[in-house]
Amino acid sequence: MADTVLLPTVPIRHERRPAADMVRAAEAFADRMAGRRSVRDFAPDPIPEGVVEAAVRAASTAPSGANVQPWRFVVLTDPARKRRLREAAEAEERDFYQRRAPQEWLGAIAQLGTDWEKPFLETAPAVIVVFEVHQGPHSPKPYYVKESVGIAVGLLISALHHAGLVTLTHTPSPMRFLNEVCERPPEERPNLVLPVGYPAPDARVPDLARKPLDEVMIRQ
Repeated sequence: MADTVLLPTVPIRHERRPAADMVRAAEAFADRMAGRRSVRDFAPDPIPEGVVEAAVRAASTAPSGANVQPWRFVVLTDPARKRRLREAAEAEERDFYQRRAPQEWLGAIAQLGTDWEKPFLETAPAVIVVFEVHQGPHSPKPYYVKESVGIAVGLLISALHHAGLVTLTHTPSPMRFLNEVCERPPEERPNLVLPVGYPAPDARVPDLARKPLDEVMIRQ
């Protein structure tokens, strides 16, 4: 530690707000996020230029182990590339649903009506493929990779919802085909796929209930 060169520091930019303003801001954000839903039926309408870029920029502010920032966000908008993604994902998903999925898992998701078909990967105007960046020729050893990327994805989903878009967390199994589709090196490991856009005019979502606060929060 004696030879470690510390990073330079700068004053933190922080404005202490009145308590009432803080409560209102926190409640307004919670209310807005309460309207977030996972959507599987997308309109093909294009996304305004700059929205996805700003959302990814927000995601990139996430804390990460040793500040390595072990994430890569690949944004697919080319129709041919999205079609290739859908075909590859459906091939894996068909095999998973028909042969490899545990019955317990199939029973748990049966009420949601999902299956191996993933048309949203082609219909959504943009698809963000999130990769974990592990140690490689041009990347340092990361720490707490899944935790770091998970936080970044949470910020990304929040930013997209705040901007007025909908998305869905899609995790095909296995996911290594995403490296080929997205032309990424082996040290980048797929984490999840996020189709992004507007809901289709006739889109519907399951009438789910979220757990109440007193069930998920414990004050000690």
